[in-house]
Amino acid sequence: MVGRVASGRVWRKSSHSEGDNTDCVEVAVEGAHVLVRDSKRRTGPMLVFRRTAWCGLLAGLDDQAVQAVQEVRAADGF
Repeated sequence: MVGRVASGRVWRKSSHSEGDNTDCVEVAVEGAHVLVRDSKRRTGPMLVFRRTAWCGLLAGLDDQAVQAVQEVRAADGF
């Protein structure tokens, strides 16, 4: 799923977050950074990672979690 805010950022969340599952985060790429926010608090605070740090975080996740976020990585050219 993709969402846009006034800033022009494109926010993505995994297709595994569809339906009744509202506990998820959304990810946007802005230059050399990856932004992460709570999908229920879209105007709230964001975490900001350098792309290399974000990729390192994903590499440390278990296989199921990695599979869930690979769509986001591929869509943003990681």
